[in-house]
Amino acid sequence: MINYIWGFFIIGGIIYSIITNNFSSINSEILESSKTTLNLILELIPMVALWTGIMNIAKVSGLLQKLSKKITPLLKKLFPEIPDNHESLGYIASNVVINMFGLGNAATPFGLKAMKSLQELNKDKDTASRSMITFLVLNTSGLTIVPTTVIALRMTYGSVNPTEIVITALIATVCSTIAGLIMDKILARKNR
Repeated sequence: MINYIWGFFIIGGIIYSIITNNFSSINSEILESSKTTLNLILELIPMVALWTGIMNIAKVSGLLQKLSKKITPLLKKLFPEIPDNHESLGYIASNVVINMFGLGNAATPFGLKAMKSLQELNKDKDTASRSMITFLVLNTSGLTIVPTTVIALRMTYGSVNPTEIVITALIATVCSTIAGLIMDKILARKNR
């Protein structure tokens, strides 16, 4: 669906440039946006590599597993349908911990493994289970302690204090997570 939306925007922009006889702006924008994108990627790669490396060290050293075990009791309350000591709780915990450090890309493999594991527990394979929906809400609301990607973007674009958003981001993501989980529970009770 998103491909159709972007396709509509691109085709609409081209048609508009033809109607307004403004070919030069669309050509210059295509070239300029390509240059900007490449520069942004080259400036973000070191930050993403650093944090991904730190998370890999945390994984190898067992720190990620320890942090995951600390939040597993809370997750067990959010996911009562999942049996004790099931692998999906570990994947969910790892995904949440990595997302807390603002590394969504590094969390994606754990999220995919969690969904696959939850699908194995799912009785109706064509419909998302309660646990799958709750995990999606938890993952999408994005509880973040350190928004590393946003900090990297702010550094890239010359922010005087790129980390000043940490408290604001923490408050916003705590609120979005709480609101998402409350709404999830309300809708789960309503649909029973």
